[in-house]
Amino acid sequence: MTRPKRIHPMAVMASALAAGCLFGFGLAWSEMVRPEVILQFLLLHDMGLMLVMGGAATTVLLTYQIVPRLMRAPPFGPGWAKHPAHLDRRTIIGAAIFGVGWGLSGVCPGPALAGLGAGNWPLVLVVAGILAGAWIEGRFFER
Repeated sequence: MTRPKRIHPMAVMASALAAGCLFGFGLAWSEMVRPEVILQFLLLHDMGLMLVMGGAATTVLLTYQIVPRLMRAPPFGPGWAKHPAHLDRRTIIGAAIFGVGWGLSGVCPGPALAGLGAGNWPLVLVVAGILAGAWIEGRFFER
């Protein structure tokens, strides 16, 4: 049996920081950190965010299809893993709650955190709601 390669934790943290900064920059540049922009999209008044979401979906699709063929293993892991999706009652209810929260607040978790970094301080309430929801789910609904 081969030993897994030892990866320095600072390398993992540095790559996570770089990815987070790139993600936050993209969200700020596309103005997804502004709830009013997202609400205009959800009301079908401004479809500019469709380009952002289409670009993101295309990037992810290509990355998931191409990168595993070019690399035997990810830089910080032993191998590529399957992530099975389960469409059941809990998933549908969770998606509905997530969608209602997104519609009411105007942001989902990533843009909410990036919005705080961009100085949009009213999003503190959204982040508090996200944390409360995560705590409730973990405390009362975790299997």
